[in-house]
Amino acid sequence: ARREFSPTDVMIGRYGPPVFQIFRGLSGSYNVALMKALPRREISNDYLYWLLKSPALQGYVIANSTRTGGQSGVNLRLLKSIQIPLPPLGEQKRIAAILDAADELQAKRRQTLIELDTLIQSTFLDLFGDPVTNPKGWEMTTLPKLSTKFCDGPFGSNLKSSHYTKTGVRVIRLLNIGAGTLINDDVAFVSEDHYNSLPRNHGKPGDILIGTMGDPNLRACIIPEDLSDALNKADCLLLRPELAIISRVFLCSLLNNEALVTRALTLVRGQTRGRISLGRLKELPIPLPPLELQQQFAAIVEKIEAQKARCQDQFDELDTLFASLQSRAFKGEL
Repeated sequence: ARREFSPTDVMIGRYGPPVFQIFRGLSGSYNVALMKALPRREISNDYLYWLLKSPALQGYVIANSTRTGGQSGVNLRLLKSIQIPLPPLGEQKRIAAILDAADELQAKRRQTLIELDTLIQSTFLDLFGDPVTNPKGWEMTTLPKLSTKFCDGPFGSNLKSSHYTKTGVRVIRLLNIGAGTLINDDVAFVSEDHYNSLPRNHGKPGDILIGTMGDPNLRACIIPEDLSDALNKADCLLLRPELAIISRVFLCSLLNNEALVTRALTLVRGQTRGRISLGRLKELPIPLPPLELQQQFAAIVEKIEAQKARCQDQFDELDTLFASLQSRAFKGEL
């Protein structure tokens, strides 16, 4: 049977992934996949919400989640048995208000980062127009003509997970390529000797890495200055721009442009794991505006990226502060 919930209700997602999701501020109907947390009169709804989202309680419940039919789920008996701190109602509301305020600050910083990304995209369109319809009539070319190096990663036995080491030269995999960002959450390395055995795939700062499988199928980022050596894996293309005719910043933004990404879907092949081959990507039409205009765009992006970096630092500081507040809130230390 389906029941209703309102924005003031605290809801618990029972099954994952991810398991034990806590949310509020929404309305709708729910079934057995969700639970409504109905606090007694002496418990604040907002306090209960933050308590359920506290890292310690989240970690404990998730670690002890059960599996039914191959799906992880909240152990209800465990959840009901947990002893929770219950200060006076006034203190609960004070704690919830502090956490609400910190959460609002985080949301504002997050929104600022989104708006800065949107500013880069809108600036691109203002200067260059839609790269697929090409309303400004730019000369059209292809990626091989814009690069001094354009190659796929080594396949098969040339580079396997068994070659990975704890330290050495960085291997760039699909999961490391974000749209405009090199992702460092999960890194892999190979030895210097193995790196030297694959000279074709040596990447350096300023090269562009292109992901050709996953979501989205086309995405690109630039190897940063602090990564002196890198090796691209299969389905991660390595492109070294010919800087006399193309700006790396412009080309990276172009490859992440929504219209071009949608156009590239026609190049995807494969039913279970669709990918764009190097050969097909070589055929993708690419607009080539004047280099001076590209460099003007790159200078604007540099300033916006500097703002993003400052905003990200502030967001990280807030994130650390927020985690500390959450931990202290339920130990009576706020």
